[in-house]
Amino acid sequence: MATSPDQDFVLKTVKSRDVHFVRFWFCDVLGHMKSFAVIPSELEHAFEEGMGFDGGSVRGFSSKSESDMVAFPEASTFQILPWRPNKNAVARMFCTVRTPEGEVFDGDSRAVLGRMVARAAEKGYIMNVGPELEYYYFRNSEGTPSGFDTDPATGEPIPIDCGGYFDLTSLDSASDLRRDTILTLEHMGIPVEYSHHEGGPSQQEIDLRYADALTMADNVMTYKMVVKEVALQHGQFASFMPKPLSSAPGSGMHVHQSLFDEDGNNLFFDPEDPQGFRLSKLAKHYIAGLLKYAREFCLITNPSVNSYKRLVPGIEAPVSVSWARNNRYTLIRIPGYKPNKEEACRVELRNPDPSANPYLTFAVMLAAGLKGIEEELELSDPIDDPDLAEASRQELNERGIPSLPDNLGEAVEIFASSELMKEVLGEHIHGFLVEAKRREWNEYQQHVSSWEREHYLPVI
Repeated sequence: MATSPDQDFVLKTVKSRDVHFVRFWFCDVLGHMKSFAVIPSELEHAFEEGMGFDGGSVRGFSSKSESDMVAFPEASTFQILPWRPNKNAVARMFCTVRTPEGEVFDGDSRAVLGRMVARAAEKGYIMNVGPELEYYYFRNSEGTPSGFDTDPATGEPIPIDCGGYFDLTSLDSASDLRRDTILTLEHMGIPVEYSHHEGGPSQQEIDLRYADALTMADNVMTYKMVVKEVALQHGQFASFMPKPLSSAPGSGMHVHQSLFDEDGNNLFFDPEDPQGFRLSKLAKHYIAGLLKYAREFCLITNPSVNSYKRLVPGIEAPVSVSWARNNRYTLIRIPGYKPNKEEACRVELRNPDPSANPYLTFAVMLAAGLKGIEEELELSDPIDDPDLAEASRQELNERGIPSLPDNLGEAVEIFASSELMKEVLGEHIHGFLVEAKRREWNEYQQHVSSWEREHYLPVI
């Protein structure tokens, strides 16, 4: 049975490193990790013919009557899991999901991004991505079913420290957790640029070094798994919920992105830009595409009811569909840390949050940017007005500035009518998300919160 160099490396490493289980990783349409374990003797067969599994219980995959799926492991993604024992070790590989007939499955998120990356490559573009994922640590007590302690007075989870931005004192008790997380990521071949305490109590940020879009999406899935595993080892609980605390900042996933050519040139960089932004015409068309389609892809980048508790006026999360060089309250910012360095020229999209499926998120962003290039969309003027932070959606509308959807209900209806989203995601994923998110919104609307009882029950 012939094997590729990558596959041969996997088979040899499994033997030499005492690997007894290889986990096949993939995600459902909502971006939740799924896995099953394969024993080493099955790997050669899996590389050639895949491993069958029941997809009927995976959200967004298929009905019970058409549930047979086949997972084909990608040998290049093989890594031994550092948090598992060295003896009888455990490894993982990401998979492509196919039908029994050998066709790439329409519900495979990774394949969606792969198609968009290939489409960009046909035009000579390589998308590089560098996300900034924020998350919280919470106190965890043994035997707590939810995995975290809650404050009896508020019902909210209890942070493990009360530090703020860049704190490095006794307040930042998560330093060891971040350190062990970074060491684990680097052990798995995922380079980290830097980390720090974020603005909320026990809120963290670890930034991965940029990579091509498909590699980075795999890295984001691994990153989230590592953060949670290391937290559990330390007896704590980690969450990527966009807005877990009412009175603290939400967690975002700002996505820095750029297009390079095959020779490693940054196609976004132009030191002769007459406007002084050092942005090429191609970059400006790309930004214009992101702005034009932001409302349509918001369901992908901000996929939950809770996501829209973060996207409110008055904090650094954006509400307006606008761009600027220095204004952190706009949807898109042009980072200027190293303005004369070609490699550093990039666009930062600030609305995504870490609950998003990274494969679909990078795919729709790339699709929107490419549309902007294809249609040669003109970029609107930047908005550097600091008062934008406090502007309500109504005030933005009066100024002629579009705003992101107000809630999940609005987002799903805009997404439902988007021809671009149907084209990029395919009818299977698009239709599933419309149905699932409408159901989620309708269920939420029926829920009566403690805020409503507190404000209305005594007086009505």
